[in-house]
Amino acid sequence: MKMEEEIKKEDTCLEKETKEEEKTSVKKKQKEYKKRIDKEKDELIKANLDLKEKVLRITAEMQNIKRRSEIDLSNAYKYDGFDLMEKLLPILDNFERAISIKQDGEEKFLTGFKMIYDQLKEILENKGVKEIECLHKEFDPNFMNAVMTDTNNDFENNIVLDCLQKGYMYQDKILRPAMVKVNERNVTQENNERNDE
Repeated sequence: MKMEEEIKKEDTCLEKETKEEEKTSVKKKQKEYKKRIDKEKDELIKANLDLKEKVLRITAEMQNIKRRSEIDLSNAYKYDGFDLMEKLLPILDNFERAISIKQDGEEKFLTGFKMIYDQLKEILENKGVKEIECLHKEFDPNFMNAVMTDTNNDFENNIVLDCLQKGYMYQDKILRPAMVKVNERNVTQENNERNDE
């Protein structure tokens, strides 16, 4: 009987050990499974964040494209007639030259030219073409080209003495810069005048 009891005890111990080993094995498997799930979860979170970042970048890029296309379209409408206006300026110049010629007996003919010139100028002004005012103003290289210089003591240095060809703006863009003659006073002469004062 003792033997049987010992065998039972051993069986019970073995069963307990087996159960504990099974529990340990199950716990190990559960830990491995949990690690694998956590790893997959982290990968999914990272992939989700990457996708969100891509969506944000694409959205920002689309907004930039939309904004740029709106600006381009706005400029296209704003400067729609730029080429036409540029081609009309020589015609306007020729009318001015024709009107400035004075010959006896042709006043009626010149009056017709003047009327056509005034109508053409009015149409251009209504479309946004404005003459650049430059005569007796300070030379501005952004709107004027200095093609000649002269010395005139009645004006300060760098003042426009004569407009050789009118310049024009279309909306807020230069259609053609003015060609001007600029006053260039002698520096020593200016210093002498300042000393005299």
